[in-house]
Amino acid sequence: MWESEGVTPNGREYGGDVLTSTKHGVKIEGFYQRANSWYVSADIPSDLHVQIGEANFYLHKYPLLSRSGKLNRMLYDSREAELDKIVMDDLPGGPEAFELAAKFCYGVAIDLTASNISGLRCASEYLEMTEDLEEGNLIFKTEAFLSYVVLSSWRDSIVVLKNSEKLSPWAENLQIVRRCSESIAWKACANPKGIRWSYTGRPQKVSSPNWNEMKDSSPSRNQLVPPDWWFEDVTILRIDHFVRVITAIKVKGMRFELIGAGIMHYATKWLPGLAANETSIQGEETSINSSSSFSSGGDNSSWKGGLHMIVAETRDETSSLQTKDQRMVIESLISIIPPQKDSVSCSFLLRLLRMANMLKVAHALITDLEKRVGMQFEQATLSDLLIPCYDRSETKFDVDLVQRLLEHFLIQEQTEGCSPSRQTFSDHKHVGSNLNAKARVARLVDSYLTEVSRDRNLSLTKFQVLAEALPESARVSDDGLYRAIDSYLKAHPTLTEHERKRLCRVMDCQKLSIDACMHAAQNERLPLRVVVQVLFSEQIKISNALANNSSLKGVSGGGGVESQYQPMVTNRKTLLEGTPQSFQEGWTTAKKDINTLKFELESVKTKYLELQHDMENLQKNFDKLMKQKHTSAWTSGWKKLSKLTKMTNGENHDIGNHIPTSEEQIKKNARRWRNSIS
Repeated sequence: MWESEGVTPNGREYGGDVLTSTKHGVKIEGFYQRANSWYVSADIPSDLHVQIGEANFYLHKYPLLSRSGKLNRMLYDSREAELDKIVMDDLPGGPEAFELAAKFCYGVAIDLTASNISGLRCASEYLEMTEDLEEGNLIFKTEAFLSYVVLSSWRDSIVVLKNSEKLSPWAENLQIVRRCSESIAWKACANPKGIRWSYTGRPQKVSSPNWNEMKDSSPSRNQLVPPDWWFEDVTILRIDHFVRVITAIKVKGMRFELIGAGIMHYATKWLPGLAANETSIQGEETSINSSSSFSSGGDNSSWKGGLHMIVAETRDETSSLQTKDQRMVIESLISIIPPQKDSVSCSFLLRLLRMANMLKVAHALITDLEKRVGMQFEQATLSDLLIPCYDRSETKFDVDLVQRLLEHFLIQEQTEGCSPSRQTFSDHKHVGSNLNAKARVARLVDSYLTEVSRDRNLSLTKFQVLAEALPESARVSDDGLYRAIDSYLKAHPTLTEHERKRLCRVMDCQKLSIDACMHAAQNERLPLRVVVQVLFSEQIKISNALANNSSLKGVSGGGGVESQYQPMVTNRKTLLEGTPQSFQEGWTTAKKDINTLKFELESVKTKYLELQHDMENLQKNFDKLMKQKHTSAWTSGWKKLSKLTKMTNGENHDIGNHIPTSEEQIKKNARRWRNSIS
């Protein structure tokens, strides 16, 4: 609306939003309509027929030619001597805008509102209603209304920008879209303390006031205005105009978190499947049309935000149009998401990635979206990661996608760790946050592996590559990984012994908790070698715990032992808290078996001690037997030696007279005897 009234030098005056003219080329009584035809009640019969689409206008040449340069050329440049019919199907604004322009030419008062000003401005440009023909022509009037009324009002700027959707490229060329976008951006970034909340975010039955009129001393001025007050209004805009507004808001310097929140709000309005987390293209009952509505000005006209569907098309064609429109929305949203980390939630990015894969969005944009997810992958949830395969793969879920997301996360972590800007006094804090992020990602990946391992078509190689993608330091406990391995063995009972060993190689038995070791010791699906490793590692833990306990008792007594033993309890508690939640939930079904296994383990330990005692006794008995056998052999030898000595002495006595005796001969005989005995 106009803030003042005035009179032009030529006598045409405007008051409020009503344009009138005191000069009439033809004396008329008014316009009236019959079906799709418009007529003028005048004392002179009409001599010009203008057809715009299905609408017909029966008018007079003189009032139109005096204000429209295009009609002048069409009539006078025509080869026909008496041209009485003109067809203008490409007129921007359609029959509604031409009706207002024709009334203006006849001097009939017309109401300028935010709903009709954009179409009328484009129509006046099309008809070339410039100041060269007559001062104060329609171009001047509409341009003044846009500049001084529309752009000073938040609501009117939204209305004009919305109505400009069907006026391309005229609205673009006339800078209507740019000016309205910048006006909306400027008001959205302004201090909300001066805004009257009653004029934003909800439909009004009256025309909205000027921007300056919002800043008054009313009680509503003191009310706290939320920073997202502009979200609901801009969601009614078409995606290309929304992109223009967000781009202008970025230039104005709004916080990236608030921009990201506005993008997420817009996405939930225009992409119903995004909020519902659905895996199929929406049908007619969940069409792309948004539910947000908006009433403009005082003409009670309304529309619904969203992508318009062609009702006359068949179901397949409609579905194709929906797919194309949704793809355009997703591609545009990806391109305007702020590059800063945490500008939008990781859950939103993953749901957007799901729809992007489903709708076959451009590969470059999907790659960019995957990198954004990798920046904040530790914030993801299991439900968001379960993205189905849309490329006719045999597997149910897209494991390769999760593998790429994990690689982007690790690259991002490595880049941040090696960045020179990070080398400050807070390096230890940064390293700790990286470890916490990796631990969260490790638990998430283990839960994901447990879920996808039930798929019989999941290959062992994919499972192993994803399980080994994280460094060993990322996992505090391998309980979640053990649960995933056990789930995979259940779903794939035909694995060979070599494949089962290869699968279990990704797990570190020393990182298993007591409950996991108890379960693994009785798990028939595991290879025997793995069971032995689990029992051995558990025995080492028990031995170390006993050794530490005895050493603590020997160091000091009473309070000293208690003070030194306390950190062990804390570490144990920390280890249990580090156990993945999915693994803890999985043990609910095995609680009954655990109690039985504990008793059996104690029995095994007792039997082991008994066998060890028996083995020691057997060893002692064996040593005794070996000693006795060795002693009996030497005794029999000495007996033989004594008998032989006696016989030799007797013989020597008998033949002593025949053989000369000397010391050399005696030594020689004695040496021969010793040799024979040996």
